[in-house]
Formats: sequence, structure tokens, C-alpha cells
Amino acid sequence: MREYGVWPVVAVVAVGGAIGASARYGASLIWPTAPDVFPAATLLVNVIGCAVMGVFMVIITEVRTPHRLLRPFFGTGVLGGFTTFSTYAVDIERLVEGGHVRTGLAYLGLTLLTALAAVWSAAWATRRVVAWRRP
Repeated sequence: MREYGVWPVVAVVAVGGAIGASARYGASLIWPTAPDVFPAATLLVNVIGCAVMGVFMVIITEVRTPHRLLRPFFGTGVLGGFTTFSTYAVDIERLVEGGHVRTGLAYLGLTLLTALAAVWSAAWATRRVVAWRRP
């Protein structure tokens, strides 16, 4: 990293983050959620982002040697901007403060379980597809 400096990495993370955050914002416009309702849109965005991360990590660590800026651009930038665990925390706080403690706890647990399951199952499936396609 020293021979190129840190600024190219910072730049691709920033550009990727802007792309991912814009996509997440677009999802919130398409599927708005009231403050006292189960935040299904945020859950879906996080699960999709985690599944894509599972596929991406298998491809860049086990299948191909990517350009050095791909992981920071796509993994940290795009997917980091797209997934929204800060909104997840705020959603839980709003639900609990609004008297919807059970819904908040259900959302807390469901997001954690489905996000982990999405990463694991997407990585597992990607490994199977890659192994099946290799001669």
C-alpha cells in the first residue's frame, strides 16, 4: 500500500460508499416504513447486502485475484454504504421507545440471524457453483 499511498483507497471507498448509500436511499423511497412498524425494508437491504458480500468474498479470495482497489471499492464502499446497520440500531431504538419492545427485539434477533445466514449460505452456494464449474 505504501508504494501507491492511501489516497486511491480513500477515493474508491468514498465513490463506492456514495453508490451504495444512494442505492439504499432509493430502496427507502420505493419501500418507506413508518416509525412504529416492523422495518422490513431495512431488513431486506441488510440481508441482500450480506448475501452479496458472501458471494463477493468467495470470488475475490478463492476464484480470482482482483485489482487491489476492488475490495475497498465494492466491499467497504458499495456494500458498506448499501447495508445499513446504523439505521438498524436507530429502528430498534424507535420501536422500543415507541412502546413496541417485542417488535424491536424480534427485529434485533431476526436481522442478526438472517444477515449471518445470508452471508454463510451465499458463500456456501458460491463455492458449490465454482466447484461445479471447474474442470
